Amino acid sequence: MQDPVTRRNFMTASAAGTAAGFAALADPGLAAAQSVGVKKGDLPDLTVKQVKTYVTDMKDFHRLNSTESGEIVTIVTESGIEGHYTIGNRDRTTGWIEWGKANLVGKNVLDLLPALTATSGMKGAGGFGGRARTPQRGPQTGAPPPRPAAQAGGGFVSVPNRSGGTWPNYRAAMADVCLWDILGKAVDKPIYKLLGGTKDRVAAYASSQHLPSIEDYIPDATKAKELGYKGYKIHPGSGQHRDGPQIPSYIGHMEEIKQLRKALGDEFVLAHDPVQQYNRFEAFKVGRLLDELDYLWFEDPIRTTDIEGLVELGNALDLPLHVGEFLASISDFAEYIKRGALDVARLIADNVGGISGSMRVGLLADAFGLECTPHNWGNVFDLAVHFQLELALPNAYWFEMPHPVEYSDRPYHKDKFRIDAEGYVHAPTAPGLGYPFDRDVLDKLTLRIDV
Repeated sequence: MQDPVTRRNFMTASAAGTAAGFAALADPGLAAAQSVGVKKGDLPDLTVKQVKTYVTDMKDFHRLNSTESGEIVTIVTESGIEGHYTIGNRDRTTGWIEWGKANLVGKNVLDLLPALTATSGMKGAGGFGGRARTPQRGPQTGAPPPRPAAQAGGGFVSVPNRSGGTWPNYRAAMADVCLWDILGKAVDKPIYKLLGGTKDRVAAYASSQHLPSIEDYIPDATKAKELGYKGYKIHPGSGQHRDGPQIPSYIGHMEEIKQLRKALGDEFVLAHDPVQQYNRFEAFKVGRLLDELDYLWFEDPIRTTDIEGLVELGNALDLPLHVGEFLASISDFAEYIKRGALDVARLIADNVGGISGSMRVGLLADAFGLECTPHNWGNVFDLAVHFQLELALPNAYWFEMPHPVEYSDRPYHKDKFRIDAEGYVHAPTAPGLGYPFDRDVLDKLTLRIDV
């Protein structure tokens, strides 16, 4: 299903990609300058002049993340280059303007990027200022504590940062993305090129919504296959039939798993992601069925906090466990890798320090010979950030496409995420995040600009 990979060219590409990634993280400005054959001092003035937020009208758009607020955070440099990201993909982050003025304005992008989300999430910039287990709120820290959340009836929770450190810090992660966007625009290159990426496309699978009933999954998956996706991932819903008595959810999910394999054929890639909603018994029952029916992976089967359960499950099953969306520091990922509690490192950029932190997590996984699968679930900004990571990381092979993909569209972006006839998403050519604004549409949808 993917491009041919031999042991020799895989190891060569992986080593080269890892070295380039680490070099870019150590000195992003030098990497950017070298990408266009100039000296670092020849770059435009990248001192941060202003931070602001576009507040857009969301009433007519589907929210894939319930916390999406329609706010677009913006950092502006003295040379007039703007970097953008979005608020609310993971948390209803407040106080961005105050935090940005205190931490960004007057400082240079080239100085901010290597330090803003530096190290492993254990310490602040420069290696100091590790956060207490119960963080203070305010313009300097800006990091809400990991919070429980409910989704699809699973009541999932994030793992508290083992280090008591600086991640998750949603303001800093958003700023990191904006700064990389600025740096890419400063040298007219997509971010992944600055990070040493050499891919020009990534294979895509359709990632389902949590559908209401068992009977909804076959038509949804069949449509995805007809559209040309290379695979389909189940996000199971209630696990109930449209009619009839109530049954245990995991029993209904197993029926969905069997029906999809029969309907889509033995060679079509299928995966299953219950978003932490199973207990150990249910996960073992479902996992054995996934093994039997040759599903490609099992994602977040139980709560990520249950590391012992993940180890037991991983030892018992053949298919790999994708785990990591609810981890918030490299020290956590290191422990889960060391214990064998994950087979593929899954990450959300907002949780692990934006693009800089995500690259560190992905390269850590690569050092252990593991794949990394960034999480694509949200609007164009969210997909763009994780796509840049997938293009840059030597050990990332899949693009998760929300299905239906129209739910991720925002009209103020000129380009949309779509697959080609062979099921691939092609790398953007525009600089920075690669998905520029249609300014006329953005102006019409903007309710106000906060400064």
